[in-house]
Amino acid sequence: MKKINLRDYYPFYQADFFIEVADEIALSLKRFDLHENAYQLRTYRHKAYYSLDRNDGIEHEIVFLSLSPEEIYERKVTNQELYAAINSLPDKQAKRIYAHYFLGMSKVAIAKAEDVRESAVRESVERGLRNIEKFLKNFL
Repeated sequence: MKKINLRDYYPFYQADFFIEVADEIALSLKRFDLHENAYQLRTYRHKAYYSLDRNDGIEHEIVFLSLSPEEIYERKVTNQELYAAINSLPDKQAKRIYAHYFLGMSKVAIAKAEDVRESAVRESVERGLRNIEKFLKNFL
C-alpha cells in the first residue's frame, strides 16, 4: 500500500488529503501523470496549441475548403483533359486504368475479373499511362 496526496491528482482539493491505495493504483496514477506531462511537452515543442474541436472556426476552415472560381475552373479543365486522354486510349487500357485508379481495384483483381495474367494488366496500365503522358504533352 502506498500513500498518495489527492491534491496532486484532483485540482478541486484545496488542502492536502492523503490516502492509502494499492500499489497498482499508485503506479497507474504515476504513469498517467508521466504520459500527461509528456503530451504537454510535445504540444509545447511542436507549437500544437489548437484543437480542432474548440469551436473557433479552425475545424470548419479545414473541413469545408472553399475554392476560388479560378481554382474551380482549373480543376474542371484538368478533369476534362484527363478524361479526354483516357478516351484516346485503346478500350482495354482505358478500362484497366479506370478500374485501377478510379475504382481502386488492384491489378490482381482486374486480372482475375478479365481472366488474364497480372503481368498483362500491369504492362497495359503502364503503357496506358505513357500514352496519357504523351497525349497531355501534345495537348498543352
